[in-house]
Amino acid sequence: MKLRVPLPRFSGRLHDARTATAIGRWLAAAGVVCFLTGVISHWLQHPPGWLADDLPSRPSWGYRLTQGLHVASGIAAIPLLLAKLWTVYPRLFEWPPVRSVRPALERLSVALLVAAAVLEVFSGLLNTVQWYPWPFSFVPVHYALAWVFVGAMLLHVAVKAPEIKAHWSRRSPGTLALPAEDGPDRRALLTGVAAAVGAVTLATAGQSFTPLKRFDLLAPRHPDHGQQGLPVNRTAVAAAVAVVNVQQWRLTVAGPRPYVLTLDELRALRQYDATLPIACVEGWSKSAHWSGVRIRDLLDRAGAPPEARLRVVSMEQEGGYAVTEMGHTFARDELTLLALRLNGEVLSPDHGFPARIIAPNRPGVLQTKWVHRLEVL
Repeated sequence: MKLRVPLPRFSGRLHDARTATAIGRWLAAAGVVCFLTGVISHWLQHPPGWLADDLPSRPSWGYRLTQGLHVASGIAAIPLLLAKLWTVYPRLFEWPPVRSVRPALERLSVALLVAAAVLEVFSGLLNTVQWYPWPFSFVPVHYALAWVFVGAMLLHVAVKAPEIKAHWSRRSPGTLALPAEDGPDRRALLTGVAAAVGAVTLATAGQSFTPLKRFDLLAPRHPDHGQQGLPVNRTAVAAAVAVVNVQQWRLTVAGPRPYVLTLDELRALRQYDATLPIACVEGWSKSAHWSGVRIRDLLDRAGAPPEARLRVVSMEQEGGYAVTEMGHTFARDELTLLALRLNGEVLSPDHGFPARIIAPNRPGVLQTKWVHRLEVL
């Protein structure tokens, strides 16, 4: 006797094209913002060769804005994605799964879109708390999945275009054909989804948009919590940086005219001030007051040509950013400092004592701490 497992039956209303279209528009908007700002973030962190010398150092708050939008739109996409999946999940149990070419393309686009979206938003969420319970490297996989998501979304929109058009507005033909009594419930559902998006955004955006910091209840960082008035992602202990002996520390500047400076000699050079944000890939950011020596002055002393790039070497022993590079637009910007002081105080060990990089429009992971060597490229 053959045992047949009955397919699920769905009696709930609102699993319809109008609800899916309305939520899908919001989800697509969040996805596009998240994708574009994510590409900007990736290129600033890992610039392709053709772009490395042309990345802009201004506006100084540029990365703070784009990365804040990236994380905020990614978090907002979570309730939108869950609501979208709720509206369409009965379609996943339709049988037979493939009837012709168009349904096959639709199923393929849905499978790719759902898989990429779920992995993208939840891996990004875990990155904000610096938890990586997977064996692969987060950055390249997250970046690659973003392109898969966008491709799958475009394929899905192309396949579903007639249905989307028919249900785009309340007066569209497809919407008018739906039961009129479902209208109030649908509006209530959409209002609830919008409220959920607003709530998670309000409770997390304060980590980068400081006017909302009093509502920063769910974000892993608060902009006011940390040493010297600034949060710390990576401590000296985590980076395996030993206690620095000031008498033995030296800054080596390698170039056409190489030289070495002690900390006292570095402090004796002309000092400049800059108010710049630390903006981290995890989504938090805050402006601070920095003091130190301009990188351009150190390069000029080393005889570096105007178009020279710079390699920055940290004393950090653990991690992937012990050596970083910056193009000439950053190196020559008058706001780019080898900072020695933060908010009027000598840098603490966790903020990079004795010296660290601070530059405008630059990801926090590239604001190298515990610097001991600069190399003209």
